[in-house]
Amino acid sequence: MGKLLEVKNLKTQFFTQDGIVHAVNGISYEVNEGETVAIVGESGSGKSVGVMSLIRLIPEPPGKIVDGEAWFDGQDLLQLSEEELRRIRGKRIAMIFQDPMTSLNPVLTIGRQITEALELHLRMGKEEARKRAIELLEMVGIPGAASRIDDYPHQFSGGMRQRVMIAMGLSCNPELLIADEPTTALDVTIQAQIVELVKRLQEELGMAIIWITHDLGVVASLADRVLVMYSGFIVEEAPVDEIYESPRHPYTLGLLRSIPRLDLGRQKRLIPIEGLPPDLLDPPTHCPFAPRCPFVIDRCWEENPPLEPVGPNRRAACWVDISGVNIYETSDFEQTTGAAQP
Repeated sequence: MGKLLEVKNLKTQFFTQDGIVHAVNGISYEVNEGETVAIVGESGSGKSVGVMSLIRLIPEPPGKIVDGEAWFDGQDLLQLSEEELRRIRGKRIAMIFQDPMTSLNPVLTIGRQITEALELHLRMGKEEARKRAIELLEMVGIPGAASRIDDYPHQFSGGMRQRVMIAMGLSCNPELLIADEPTTALDVTIQAQIVELVKRLQEELGMAIIWITHDLGVVASLADRVLVMYSGFIVEEAPVDEIYESPRHPYTLGLLRSIPRLDLGRQKRLIPIEGLPPDLLDPPTHCPFAPRCPFVIDRCWEENPPLEPVGPNRRAACWVDISGVNIYETSDFEQTTGAAQP
């Protein structure tokens, strides 16, 4: 697999009346052709801001990309003109948003919203674009697509609207599909259907995917590699199987222990991660997870650990080696979380 996207030291900030919000703090990662990379973390960790920065959908002001590079097919997306970026965005890089009801235009039929991209990027005529739109709706499992193409978004259920969004994203056969928590607003059954749909379409079309979620349980059967974000930093990166078997950052461990498991016999009590996420107005000089971490040591308060290799194809940002910790033994998280700040 060749390298499709390379992000280097991306930093995005929001300049507000209360101060500067440090949303993304110098993240670097790669996405290979045909690969699925999941970006996980709780709300406010910088997941969505990080990927929206790549295709410059951050509202300016108050947002601003203050540093970094995003190389896609030999071009730095952050240095392209708006016209050059428009030729890539929606055609070669597509995005599915979290809430299809607010992402779809309520006064345009779904057919028109799909054909618009086909006419713009692929120079199709109206009839050809309409035929292709029906094919796309059939591909994503919309029953009676030919008779529903002239319906409006409010005439579809939440799951069907998300399928329409996927059809729009796939309309120009993108090389990279960014899915920003596309199953969050859906019930569990529909979530599973959407995940299976995306997996099937990826196999058929060969595209790469960045899947953003706060739920590690969703990515178990979907992703090839996982990036864990906290406070605007990537704190761990690993192949999906390894991150479930042996997490190397305490935050990842906490996320895993908060997932209900039905394959372990008697279900243990879920252990939440105590405390609150850090204030992004105040960038930490220490490890941002230190106030909530049960493994914290003095060095954690003195220095923010860099993201460094901890094995083949693995990186973690932690001063403590937790590789020997039993994932399902929760006694350490039941202790008072975090050490006193010096």
